[in-house]
Amino acid sequence: MKSNQVLPFPRRSQAAPPVFMPNPILITVVLSVFIALLGVGIVIPVLPVLATTLGATGFTLGLITAAFSLSRGLLQPLVGNVSDRWGRKGFLMAGLLIYGIVGLVIPLATNVPHLIYIRLFQGIGAAMIVPVAMAYASFLAPPGQEGRSMGIINIAIFCGIGCGPIVGGFFSDIWGIPSVFYIMAVLCFAAFLLVITTLPSCSPIERKPPLGLWVSMQAMIRRKRTMGILLARFATVLMMVPTMAFLPVLMKDWPGSTGMQTGMVIASRTLMNAVLQYPMGKLADRHEKIPLLLLGAICTSLALVCIPFIHSFGTMVATYLFLGLGEAVLWPVLGAYAVEEGRAHYGHGTMMGVFNLAMSAGVFTGALLAGAGLDFFGMHAAFWLTALAIATLSFWAATLIRTDSSEVKTNATS
Repeated sequence: MKSNQVLPFPRRSQAAPPVFMPNPILITVVLSVFIALLGVGIVIPVLPVLATTLGATGFTLGLITAAFSLSRGLLQPLVGNVSDRWGRKGFLMAGLLIYGIVGLVIPLATNVPHLIYIRLFQGIGAAMIVPVAMAYASFLAPPGQEGRSMGIINIAIFCGIGCGPIVGGFFSDIWGIPSVFYIMAVLCFAAFLLVITTLPSCSPIERKPPLGLWVSMQAMIRRKRTMGILLARFATVLMMVPTMAFLPVLMKDWPGSTGMQTGMVIASRTLMNAVLQYPMGKLADRHEKIPLLLLGAICTSLALVCIPFIHSFGTMVATYLFLGLGEAVLWPVLGAYAVEEGRAHYGHGTMMGVFNLAMSAGVFTGALLAGAGLDFFGMHAAFWLTALAIATLSFWAATLIRTDSSEVKTNATS
């Protein structure tokens, strides 16, 4: 739909209400994202194990993750920009449908290239789910409550991914690895039905025509504040591959280790992240964001340095809880920054598409960095190199954001 009609989605007044009340449309989006990412989360403990049985090395494990991030990253800005013009429901439905199909075909893979191609296809679906859901949240966020609004969508993301590994580890221990992927398919098809039956046909679109994608990206490159936000998003997701894909490989050599334990470690991090999203979102709305950004980056870097030295389940859970704490500080801060930039300059979908492109680029780069570190220098180096990169790039990003802080304050009061 190319009409500028936005009847189901009235904009809130500029004065922020005293109590944050999520829009009913946002609630539906949150539920569908939770169900979809629950399906995605259940494969986290088993996909690396499946890949190693098919002959994957540390580098090809990284490529499997990088393939997903590559296709997702390339498409996200385009999807975001087009959704500002035409609406978002169709993209969300298509992404969920692709995720369901992926769950059905992964068990059919017979070699590592098959997994890489399937993950490329899955990345296409991913470009239509989380960025579009974040654009919904961005569009509906009242001024001054950006952190809380993005915190709510992040709760769905982390609860889904956090609960998923426990479920995946449980069913892989009982029914085997293929069953986990079929459960993923069922959950994603259920989310597809939820969206198609409950979301209005007219998705939220921008009141003013958004800039073209190329023009918007050129403007982002020229604006230091935007580049700092994107660099921070890139830096803080470099850890995804070592902390997710390498953990099952690290833990499988422990005496008595099970898939359920691996899932619980991963879940402890993401559930901690989910529980703290809303309070950290309120904190980001009320206080200076740059110190919070640096605090989160320091916490995550310290956790990464410690992980290779751990050889017990309880200590690993405690470390991943600390890692989740660091991420819980980071995500609402960066999400709030992205909402502000999208509202003021580029359009919500366009900004969220490029914001998630930076995330995909970070995961892709982190996959190659950690995979090469593992193959050439060992497991310890994979984590240490990633920690060093996160800390260095986050401080650089904070410098860029602070450079334009006076300009933002002037615009806010004008």
